[in-house]
Amino acid sequence: MGSDSAKKKRLRVLAILLAAALILGGCIAFIVFKDRAKADDIVILYTNDVHCAVDDDIGYAGLVAYRQWCEKGTPYVTLVDCGDALQGDVIGAVSNGEYPAELMDRAGYDFAVLGNHEFEYGMEQLDRLMEICGAQYLGCNIRYTGKDDAAFLSRLLPYKIVSYGGVKVAFIGVSTPESIAKSVPAYFCDEAGNYVYDFCGESGEELYECVQENVDACVKEGADYVVVLAHLGTDEASSPFTSTELIANTRGIDAVLDGHSHSEIPCDVVKNAEGENVLLSSTGTGLCNIGRLTITASGNIQTGLIGTYPETDSEMSECIESMEEEFEAELAKNVAVSKEALTTVSDSGMRLVRNRETNLGDLCADAYRAVSGADVALVNGGGIRADIAAGEITYGDILSVQPYGNTLCVAKATGQEILDALEMASRSCLPSADDGENAVGENGGFLQVSGLKYTIDTSVESTVKTDEQGSFISCGEARRVKDVMVLTDDGGYAELAPDGIYTVASHNYMIKEGGDGLNMFMDNELVIDEGMADYEILMTYFTDELNGTVGDGYALPQGRITVR
Repeated sequence: MGSDSAKKKRLRVLAILLAAALILGGCIAFIVFKDRAKADDIVILYTNDVHCAVDDDIGYAGLVAYRQWCEKGTPYVTLVDCGDALQGDVIGAVSNGEYPAELMDRAGYDFAVLGNHEFEYGMEQLDRLMEICGAQYLGCNIRYTGKDDAAFLSRLLPYKIVSYGGVKVAFIGVSTPESIAKSVPAYFCDEAGNYVYDFCGESGEELYECVQENVDACVKEGADYVVVLAHLGTDEASSPFTSTELIANTRGIDAVLDGHSHSEIPCDVVKNAEGENVLLSSTGTGLCNIGRLTITASGNIQTGLIGTYPETDSEMSECIESMEEEFEAELAKNVAVSKEALTTVSDSGMRLVRNRETNLGDLCADAYRAVSGADVALVNGGGIRADIAAGEITYGDILSVQPYGNTLCVAKATGQEILDALEMASRSCLPSADDGENAVGENGGFLQVSGLKYTIDTSVESTVKTDEQGSFISCGEARRVKDVMVLTDDGGYAELAPDGIYTVASHNYMIKEGGDGLNMFMDNELVIDEGMADYEILMTYFTDELNGTVGDGYALPQGRITVR
């Protein structure tokens, strides 16, 4: 299988077609864990968007046990991660990412790619985390133009070719060009504020060409199969940088293992630029599934998801328990009580906080406004990471809601800047909060608000223009956001004045660093410059403003945002 002859190419296509034919319903595969690999099979296990869920569902202890079980059938087992593993929950927040990195090292990850959230620890800490993790990080499309050395880049390879008994498999890493806008933009700049990092994100074509060059290089070096480890996702809002678009505009890739959009894709077949079939798979989020790609001795390729596994590795379980004990006592402290369930998602799992007003979104925004004394508060939905159940609220619950450690900032802003922020945040909002499997329109930059109310008219096509980094440039005359009213001192509402001056509370991620492309406040005068951390803001609001009780005023969203 070492050449790229037409005959071998036909065999590779046949392998994919055979794999698809073996799966019921046209390539929708859930692999039963009893299906042990044969001695000559190559097994690639994959995870994505774990977001620090180290002990949830299958967990790392189950993952290690499953890997060991696979190794009893074949010596050719590789474990990879497709990004966003190190941040997103308490265990990451309290350790600056080091606990989950240590667990990845213990799990024996061979390869990993950088998700956008890995960058939120800053480049110096990211370098340390990559060292702790032990995996070889891959990233063919990450470039650096600065004068000083970028330490973490020295740990990064564009691809790696592994030989399994004479069969060569190339692994190519691709990180989303959205990383700058969907992380902390300031971390990608030099001291003068100039961008010195780039993800081949000027256009889709630039990304496709970059990946194609690396695919061609792998084939030239004798790769029989090319597997892309991607953190791109399938959300329409990520276009033109989605995994499906990457496949459609390249050739020579056999499979793409994906992350970023939290999609649960056991096995899709996507046509490439030459009309050939490429497998696409993604495990969802957390460790609710383990992905498994198998290349059989006869050359067949198939992907699928392991949804449950009954065994756990005792050593990994003990390690997780030891880490959790270190901060368990602090996290278990009760700080408040809620009469209502405070939510971010629908019953079907759609993250409504990213495209609709929710009661927890209202509460978080109220906390920022109350603690800061600002006229208006804006909180990005992507930064609200967990629900709060009715009942006792612990420190750990609060950290889970806002685990990033962003700090309070208040800026003076014009009404026009606020209008631009709302328009930017609402550009992908859809007319219906569809809870179905095909629901789209999630946007981590969607704003939950306090001190405002307004309407989003989805019949108006968005006229927002962004730069190659996804940051706001301008908006046309037609606007989706209408009837914007600001809360007055007497409890009523008045029309927001475009030329008026207001104080806007949020966090450093948005106010100072232009996170989610919301860059309109970055040069403004700051009233508060990086005050208390986000979880401290929530804690203060619960204890000082609500006297320890979240009442029925938060039973439902309060009608601040109307979507029609």
